[in-house]
Amino acid sequence: MKIALLGTRGVPANYGGFETCAEEVSRGLANRGHAVTVYCRRGNAPGDPTTYGNVQLRYVRHIDHKILGTLSHTLSATCDALCRDFDVLLYFNAANALPALLGRLAGRPIVLNVDGLEWKRRKWGVMGRSYYQLAEWLSTRVATRILSDAMAIQAYYERRWRTPSTFIPYGAHIAESEHPTVLSHYGLEAGGYFLTASRLEPENNADLTVRAFADVPTEKKLVLVGGANYDSQFVRRLHETRDSRVMFLGPIYDAEHIRELHCGAFAYVHGNEVGGTNPALLKAMGFGNAILALDVPFNAEVVADGALLYRKTPAHLAAQMCQLLDDPALVRELRDRARERARLAYSWERVIDGYERVLTAAATGAYRSRPPSDGDALPLPAPLAGSSRA
Repeated sequence: MKIALLGTRGVPANYGGFETCAEEVSRGLANRGHAVTVYCRRGNAPGDPTTYGNVQLRYVRHIDHKILGTLSHTLSATCDALCRDFDVLLYFNAANALPALLGRLAGRPIVLNVDGLEWKRRKWGVMGRSYYQLAEWLSTRVATRILSDAMAIQAYYERRWRTPSTFIPYGAHIAESEHPTVLSHYGLEAGGYFLTASRLEPENNADLTVRAFADVPTEKKLVLVGGANYDSQFVRRLHETRDSRVMFLGPIYDAEHIRELHCGAFAYVHGNEVGGTNPALLKAMGFGNAILALDVPFNAEVVADGALLYRKTPAHLAAQMCQLLDDPALVRELRDRARERARLAYSWERVIDGYERVLTAAATGAYRSRPPSDGDALPLPAPLAGSSRA
């Protein structure tokens, strides 16, 4: 097949989860003999390369703006793609349903990964939330097939929009420390810190993590990796903490450094509450972290019995942190369970299998009968044991 990927900043992945998925899926499909083109924003990679492995990269103009950047780039990419002989267009983010409408009107098969419930993010005002809800509805009319990256998202689209979708999560790589001396670059020691690594946005609850940590009697540090790609009052308030144990490292895109920070952590705190299968959580699992995850359906689905879940209160998170500090055997058990869960349920090969199956079906017209959501799902293995809820 000739496949176009649209709606991300591009590859190689230098920003977030969609970009990581685009990189892994595009390379995986290209390695299987498909002709894959990823539409990229200029400046995503030094020199704007035209290839990435066997993947072709194309660049189109866009408006460099917090709100209009994604839409303008996807619109330009769609116009360019319609001038070419792609068999199927793969979009990321339900917000791109509007430009994807052009592809549908032109008769092209459209596969759309809708991501999570973006309208719930607190950074958006009334107009932003309204647009995202409109885009959700439009995606159900535009897409030949919707992809949901969590079973909870799949159920939401069935319930809210009465629209079937195919469940395909993100993937995770299983890896261990290779160069632990990297930690010294940040003044850290293995096992000497709690880690959280995600964008510093309100719905990821880094503020709750900082407040909880203030009540944890330990000499370990709390290390926060990530930032915001816009001027953020939330980030400024986070930096006002007077707890000297809290370290802000900012965004880090060096894959080796990210791996070592994960592998060297005592435990990982995941506070994300909006979205589906979160790439940051999968990464922590693949690196074998002892994980504390906010108790929401998306996180509970992903970790199964491979983490401790905490309620959205500083007191309960602090208690869970203390439980790990007091129980080294539990820490070791959680690390083993997290890595095994990632290996069984979230391998990239399984994910690429799913994308290849759906894209082929869309390109050949197999979805004209609108099969139910479970018609081509990528099922998750059962948990290894009982619930991780505590």
